[in-house]
Amino acid sequence: MLKRIHHVAYRCKDAKETVNFYRDMLDMDFQLAIAENEVPSTKAPDPYMHVFLDAGMGNVLAFFELPNSPEMGRDGNTPEWVQHIAFEVEDMDTLLKAKAKLEANGIDVLGPTDHTIFKSIYFFDPNGHRIELAANTAKPGMMEELKRVSEDMLEEWSRTKQAPRHADWMHGDKSFEEVSK
Repeated sequence: MLKRIHHVAYRCKDAKETVNFYRDMLDMDFQLAIAENEVPSTKAPDPYMHVFLDAGMGNVLAFFELPNSPEMGRDGNTPEWVQHIAFEVEDMDTLLKAKAKLEANGIDVLGPTDHTIFKSIYFFDPNGHRIELAANTAKPGMMEELKRVSEDMLEEWSRTKQAPRHADWMHGDKSFEEVSK
């Protein structure tokens, strides 16, 4: 039924600043802008600027600037590390170059953080959205093993609300090679 994600949209404080950040810091191409004084779906009189950026391979990241709405915030009941936009980069060299570029432009960057199957850096865009750049580092068999245990893990989590131990090799004392023998 579904073909792919057409675009993902977030709110921004300033459309021009947002486009400049994603274009200059993450090399995204600014695709198009749509501006209206009336919301097409609801017919509400509410001017907006809607910008679209190419995140690679047909993925589109979009933002709305809403000048007549209250100042944007975030969900205070959700830790800021939870809600984020993650982008895949080619390799670790690309990840480290991105980190250096961001830091050279005065942006605080956390990481690289080792997640076993990928390594990531984290930072915030000008709107306060947390951004993750990730380089895949999975060894052969790791992703297949995670897929194999995914239903059991979800079921156990649903019952206990405690982290299942099916993939302890990701952050435990034993390596993937030791447990997959």
